[in-house]
Amino acid sequence: MKRVLLVAGMLAGALSAAPVLAQQSRVGDWTIEKRTQDTHCNASRGYKDKDDENRDYVIVITYSEKAIVIVMIYDAWEWDKVGEILRADVGTDDAGIMKKAKWEVMDKTTVRGIFEYDQSIMDRLSKARRLTLDFEDDDEDSIEMQIPRAGEALAALKFCEENRK
Repeated sequence: MKRVLLVAGMLAGALSAAPVLAQQSRVGDWTIEKRTQDTHCNASRGYKDKDDENRDYVIVITYSEKAIVIVMIYDAWEWDKVGEILRADVGTDDAGIMKKAKWEVMDKTTVRGIFEYDQSIMDRLSKARRLTLDFEDDDEDSIEMQIPRAGEALAALKFCEENRK
């Protein structure tokens, strides 16, 4: 009888964990997930760039029918003022996306851009291998972030978003 209760308890624990596991998937080195504290799903990718002193790069993309949010983290940045608004041209390896887009400083190494939802932005991101930010008057902080398999990651993000409830 104790064995039956133990197995039943383990099975119940596994079943209760199943929805959590179903909320996360991988596409290459992208993580697609719906965290309990978030309203929407997000796609994130982090890597070290050996050509840039092994610095850490992280990108997080999320969206809803109203907005696209992109967070970029680069450990060489040293932003001074949290909440400061920066302006940067946003582009991919072959096309500009937006001129003088607003980016908010979140902390010393993080900026966040919130843009009105536009399918053409998602289309450009899905075809890109690199995302660039070219900050006004500050070439030193401009960045080129690698986003391989972005199309697959954004398709998985869309699937997650459509099934997040």
